[in-house]
Amino acid sequence: MKNIKNIAVIAHVDHGKTTLVDALLRQSGIFRDNQKLVDRVLDKSDLEKERGITISAKCTSIPYNNFKLNLVDTPGHADFGGEVERILGMVEGALLLVDSSEGVMPQTKFVLGKALKLGLKLILVINKIDKKNSYPEKVINDVFDLFVSLNATEEQLDFPIIYCSGKLGWSVKNISEEKENMMPLIDCIINNISSPKPSITDKFSMLSSIIENDPFLGRVITGKIKTGIIKPNITANVLDTNNNIIETTRLTKILSHHGIERVPLDEAQAGDIIAIAGLQKATVSHTICSPDIIKSIPAPLIDPPIMSITFSVNDSPLAGKEGDKVTSRNIRDRLYQEAEGNVAISVNESENKDSFDVSGRGELQLSILIETMRREGFELSIGQPKIIYQVDPKTKRVLEPIEEVLIDVDSEYSGNIVEKLSKRGSILKEMFETNEGKQRLKFLSPSKSLIGYHGEFLTDTKGTGVLTKTFHNLAEKKENIRLRKNGVMVSTSQGKAVPYALWNLEDRGVIIIEANSDVYSGMIIGEHSKSNDLEVNPLKNKQLTNIRASGKDEAIRLSPIKEFTLEKAIAYINDDELVEVTPKSIRLRKKLLLHHQRKKELRKINKKI
Repeated sequence: MKNIKNIAVIAHVDHGKTTLVDALLRQSGIFRDNQKLVDRVLDKSDLEKERGITISAKCTSIPYNNFKLNLVDTPGHADFGGEVERILGMVEGALLLVDSSEGVMPQTKFVLGKALKLGLKLILVINKIDKKNSYPEKVINDVFDLFVSLNATEEQLDFPIIYCSGKLGWSVKNISEEKENMMPLIDCIINNISSPKPSITDKFSMLSSIIENDPFLGRVITGKIKTGIIKPNITANVLDTNNNIIETTRLTKILSHHGIERVPLDEAQAGDIIAIAGLQKATVSHTICSPDIIKSIPAPLIDPPIMSITFSVNDSPLAGKEGDKVTSRNIRDRLYQEAEGNVAISVNESENKDSFDVSGRGELQLSILIETMRREGFELSIGQPKIIYQVDPKTKRVLEPIEEVLIDVDSEYSGNIVEKLSKRGSILKEMFETNEGKQRLKFLSPSKSLIGYHGEFLTDTKGTGVLTKTFHNLAEKKENIRLRKNGVMVSTSQGKAVPYALWNLEDRGVIIIEANSDVYSGMIIGEHSKSNDLEVNPLKNKQLTNIRASGKDEAIRLSPIKEFTLEKAIAYINDDELVEVTPKSIRLRKKLLLHHQRKKELRKINKKI
């Protein structure tokens, strides 16, 4: 056990965690010379590769001399903070990565605060030191100030510093040293991170921290052994957080991480991170233990969700044509499976059992879940995102989540950014120049006002701006800000959209569907130029006459449509609208498809007002 080192790699998004772990794996000697390797080898899912972000935590292990280094790569995006919170309970230390030019960012503060509260030993890794705009001394000072502001102990303040380039594969204690490999970082881990404490009992117990579905092994539970020794074929109980036995089984497959692979073990002991296959009911936060242990291991508290989206059965006229998983039972089983392994997501079933309120940390986390499900063959109707409000038990005031927003942008765009966020109820707290022609803006913004803003931000900054946010606090709820000013054009007919009809509608607004697309009554086909909704017929053909003058029937040229990604569509819809999501299509529609139903509902609302 003295030779085991359990370390998490924590940082703000895009500060280089996965690339750093890549470099450590490549230099560890665990890969064959002829083995084909890809970049960011731990990011296995298609969405992680496409978006260049880590979505779920991954374990790996590196042998070095007589030591075994168990490394856990964690997500950097604030929406996946729940993954970080539960993983930190598995380790004794952490590598805090900070970009040498970007410096301290919102998620840096979040992950550091969680690590310090658990009493972990930190190693500061100044990454991307090879960048041109690198300011390592300033970054170190800012990080030290952050430690102090988060009430770090004297021991935690005495953190070692390593300068590194994960991309180029080298690390040094001093910038002036020769830059060869990652060994200085590995030596720093061995010399500074404590080994797990020895167990005082032989009785086996382990807290489940990660759940995965392996195509060969089935459900795989990963966690750190808290006490005792485990061998294959022992009988174990699974306890929930209330000490109830929910499963008793024989543990036939005990696995250890070796690089990116899992290898079977004959024995493992307290302090090691292992994986167990074959458990049917165990999930994250459950305790796996010897039958004579009757008390579960306390699970770490996770920050509550801040946003909720309703998932429901797709009941449009086109339902079932593109997906094979369309029933409420399919959707329910998949959502509960997701909630099993992701403690930051909660699922509540509606009374009619055809819809489910799914709560999470933010738009990105929930849109990733929706995108994953549509790729698995699901058809869904998705409602407007709703912020989850809290009630102060003393004052009974309604509180809403406030986020700290950090923006790095070219100076020429800063005025427009300040103006737009101010209209959304944000307060500018800080504004200063970082590099020549670059500025950093810090806002406090209500979570509800940021829904859908990221796409608009990228457009306003021509794709050059960087926006990050993290939860700041709860504050008294302010009145809602109307984010969408325009109404929509709603189809009154079902069939194939006619080019001539769409061409005639272009002077009424912006079309969002292609010619010859399938449409139905109640489907949204465009954005109206005015604030009210407009009923239109996209199937209307040109009237033909007996006399046709030559040159009159020129080919119709339609303007480019306004395309909606999944994230843009979810952020765009109003409360009376839905996004129809299928494996092949993303459509916008009204909740009530028939015109008379919508009219009746509007009269009800007006009476209440």
